[in-house]
Amino acid sequence: MSVIGVSSQVTSAGNPAFNSQPNGVPSSTSSAPIGMTPELEQTLALLSSHRSVLGYMLLSRGHPVSIIRHSGGVFDGEHGKKYAGVVARIVETVQAGLEEINGGENEGDDVKFLRIRTKRHELMISPDGRYLLAVLHEPS
Repeated sequence: MSVIGVSSQVTSAGNPAFNSQPNGVPSSTSSAPIGMTPELEQTLALLSSHRSVLGYMLLSRGHPVSIIRHSGGVFDGEHGKKYAGVVARIVETVQAGLEEINGGENEGDDVKFLRIRTKRHELMISPDGRYLLAVLHEPS
């Protein structure tokens, strides 16, 4: 299971909670939104309730990146779209750097978690094969 709770189990064709539509987009047969497991719903609710968390974004890894779900005013509107693009570029850049260091051989050496801390905020990014979870909070 990945850190963000959206795993190969969630997206596999064998999962009874998901059926693939003709366009390849998974459709949920459960009451949760597309791609949302109960575990992920619980994790996102827990994140949102934490007092230091300013917000989270669940993003697709496609081009262009799209916001699947978010919470917190910091990720609303155009500002959220900017954050989404920057988060995707950060992950792509770090992954490209790993590939460069390893001479193009990247067997299993994928980015699993990034933590970026500034004076005011901390941005935590958890990439998955199809999704990115970004959480912004005020460190104490």
